[in-house]
Amino acid sequence: MDINFKLQVFEGPLDLLLHLIDKNKVDIYDIPIVEITDQYMEYIRLMEEESLDVMSEFLLMAATLLDIKSRMLLPKEAVNEEEETEDPRAELVQQLLEYKMYKTISYELRDRQMDATKVLYKAPTIPPEVLAYETPVDLEVLMSDVTLNRLNEVFNQVLRRQDSRRDPIRSSFGKIKKEEVSLEQKMEWVVAFAKAHNTFSFRHLLEASRSKTEVIVTFLCILEMMKSGQIYITQEDTFTDIIIESKIAA
Repeated sequence: MDINFKLQVFEGPLDLLLHLIDKNKVDIYDIPIVEITDQYMEYIRLMEEESLDVMSEFLLMAATLLDIKSRMLLPKEAVNEEEETEDPRAELVQQLLEYKMYKTISYELRDRQMDATKVLYKAPTIPPEVLAYETPVDLEVLMSDVTLNRLNEVFNQVLRRQDSRRDPIRSSFGKIKKEEVSLEQKMEWVVAFAKAHNTFSFRHLLEASRSKTEVIVTFLCILEMMKSGQIYITQEDTFTDIIIESKIAA
């Protein structure tokens, strides 16, 4: 469970570190880790009366600072080449920058919220008769300069505008309509057809189909009926007509 706490003016170890950095007026990208760690540990000693829940994150940060401090104090000859290429403070600096960014944004949101509380809105109080009023239109004045030539010109402009918007390729396309073919209804029809015709060809069965979708659904019905043993299918040669023999009692 997340624990939110506020210690004096600090809301966590990163907040305390930012305070010490601002207080000492040092560059956040070049933190004097020895000095900042000593001041941080001094502040930790003043927190002895705080609860363990509050102290835990501060103590974790203290351990991190001490680790960075020890690595910074190592003599140059004791540090291998890989460690020399990476600043021990880099990860801490990144955390401080992100925390500072979110803290600044929180202040901005707080100020906006405070400004919003000072804004008052007034409901409209316009009389209904004023809202219902419409400016009278004098048709004679409105149509005074309208002539047949002018109307013809406007009409031609509208037609040209419509032609410019028309896609010459897509406008020649037809409409795609969704064909609704019910598998259940088609199954009932095929069963009834099989009862009425003891032996028939698959081509004969498809004569009533009006679309490719209906042909596919009919073929699925035939497969299902063959699987359930309702019909028996034979074909003498490849690409010859398929003969269907019904096993359904009439």
